[in-house]
Amino acid sequence: MEQGRIVDIRIGVSDTPKEITVELSDKTDLKKLKKDIDSALSQETTLFWFTDTKGRQVGIPTNKIAYVDIGAAGSGNPVGFS
Repeated sequence: MEQGRIVDIRIGVSDTPKEITVELSDKTDLKKLKKDIDSALSQETTLFWFTDTKGRQVGIPTNKIAYVDIGAAGSGNPVGFS
């Protein structure tokens, strides 16, 4: 991953069309993050916690997680004018 890139985590939530987006530091260990998410979903954990790039903690009810999408921020097709 490129230095200075932020990692976007998008989490789909059951029973709502919205998704939660959390920006994580590029220093985040993605293999460990995936393992932690898998572990939280397979156990009786009620919340899965992230700490974003601004130091805010975000807790997501594990029984409401529909999907998790992990990717580099800005990796989509930006729209703009030059």
